[in-house]
Amino acid sequence: MTRSPDRQILVARSPDHPILTFRPKEWSIIQEYRTPRQVQGFLRALPYNWEKGRETLRTFRGVVQHWSAHCLEGALSAATILEQHGYPPLLLDFESQDKLDHVLFLFRRRGRWGTVARSRDAGLHGRKPVFRTLRQLAMSYVDPYVDGSGRITGYGVADLRTLVKGDWRLSEKNVWEVERALIKLPHKQLKTSDRRYAAMLKQYRAYRAKHPEGPVTFYSNKHLWL
Repeated sequence: MTRSPDRQILVARSPDHPILTFRPKEWSIIQEYRTPRQVQGFLRALPYNWEKGRETLRTFRGVVQHWSAHCLEGALSAATILEQHGYPPLLLDFESQDKLDHVLFLFRRRGRWGTVARSRDAGLHGRKPVFRTLRQLAMSYVDPYVDGSGRITGYGVADLRTLVKGDWRLSEKNVWEVERALIKLPHKQLKTSDRRYAAMLKQYRAYRAKHPEGPVTFYSNKHLWL
């Protein structure tokens, strides 16, 4: 890493991108948040991007500029930060019956899978790296995904280094090509019990009737959340 004396831009390298020019605030974030757990804390602290006025798909640079992120923006930011600490920029994409997909940063540590994510729902943030298979990891999201309309139907893994040709790290523009590529990405079907889904939907609706506001956190696997 080197520093440009004129514009105070920090220069780093990535395997498929010889030179990345980080601005000082961007680089300070990268230096401060060095592990998946730390990056999860950073994303949780960011205001959620509700896309008021217009839809967005910002890179890490856009997230830092606007200081908010939705799920895919959070995943791209996590990938950009953690790539500088040796993690491959992988994404885990969930398909849902309501067509509202969820995208997470995917990482592996000591042979176990984990995730980092930003979501409106407390149960859809990251997971500790304790899962032997991607299916086990995906199954940990099945119950928290049920919110009145959502139900996971499939999952797919993408490597951002080959998913798109555009600059998903630092572009000033919306990177809609990432979203289009994820829609086209092959997904593995995830079959779950109709009885389990019905029971969770009933429990969710009952909880929301008593607690219209605030996060839903009654799930039994909270000890696995990152």
